[in-house]
Amino acid sequence: MIIGVPKEIKPQENRVALTPAGVDGLVRNGHKVLIESGAGLGSSFSDDEYKSNGAEIILDAAEVWEKADMILKVKEPLESEYTYFRQGLTIFTYLHLASDENLTRALMKSGAVAIAYETVQRPDGTLPLLAPMSEIAGRMAVQQGSIYLEKTRGGKGMLIDGVPGVAPAHVVVVGAGIVGTGAIRRAIGLGCRVSVLDINLDRLRYLNEVFMGRIETLYSNNYNIKEACKTADLVIGAVLVPGAKAPKLITEDIVKSMQPGSVIVDVAIDQGGCVETIDKPTTHADPVFVKHDIIHYAVANIPGAVPKTSTLALTNVTLGYAIKLANLGWKQAFINDPSFAKGANVIDGKIVYKPVADAFGMEYTPLEEVMNNF
Repeated sequence: MIIGVPKEIKPQENRVALTPAGVDGLVRNGHKVLIESGAGLGSSFSDDEYKSNGAEIILDAAEVWEKADMILKVKEPLESEYTYFRQGLTIFTYLHLASDENLTRALMKSGAVAIAYETVQRPDGTLPLLAPMSEIAGRMAVQQGSIYLEKTRGGKGMLIDGVPGVAPAHVVVVGAGIVGTGAIRRAIGLGCRVSVLDINLDRLRYLNEVFMGRIETLYSNNYNIKEACKTADLVIGAVLVPGAKAPKLITEDIVKSMQPGSVIVDVAIDQGGCVETIDKPTTHADPVFVKHDIIHYAVANIPGAVPKTSTLALTNVTLGYAIKLANLGWKQAFINDPSFAKGANVIDGKIVYKPVADAFGMEYTPLEEVMNNF
């Protein structure tokens, strides 16, 4: 199989879908890898490193897309890349289709096979290809939030961990999954006062034990979210419904109740966001805006700010699945691994992942039905 890795074109996205070690793994399995020139530079990988591990360097993105049987990416294709879609092409990347109807329709029209990292799901509910980026995003949410608490950035003028005799910041984390746990770990490490809200009491019990009672755990409902946010200096939206649009749990009324100069970081923005006052993502170049005197940070590719770490962590988990696709083809790979099959979102013009169909009121076709036609 010919695997293509184009350069990411999302603003300030410096990650790349494959490391030189990943190239070596695919080549050793008998496959050909095409890397767009410069694709790895943002993650500190040179063309020469890719070439020395068996990749062919291609100067033009269009040629990579045209020659490849499978495209590996990090972020969802942007509109300028839709023209590259075609029948039979496999696209394996973060897609987040439930918040992007235009991309969903473009994939359907093309007949391409679209497989999303973020919906590959094991029987225990874990999301192995989303987990490392969630860990990074959760930790960075505290890091970025602490910067915008500075007065020179428009915040309250607080040092997030305080000093002896001065209280640290109150950090409220809405959602106790991988993102939320990463945020809690960083905030606790800094000595912050931390409150976490979730509807899964078993998860809250687990986190309370792990952090040895150093966090306040609250059942997630509108009342508790509002009460916690009233005293919050930093609120982190870490809500995830796998593959589906995030619910707006942090309402505009809750935002209005917060203290001026407080900061909200909505990590759920790539799935539509869980904060009602954020209607679209921001970028690393222009990451924040102010509404109701609250600083809103809504960058959709937070891990892109630390691309070397992120690229290495991503390839660690995606490479095995990419090799399965290349060795077996998507149909046999899905038959062999039902967890992997949950990554299928759009195949041959049909939506095969129900939360995406539900997000737009569109027709859902079970994956098994589509597979029977191949």
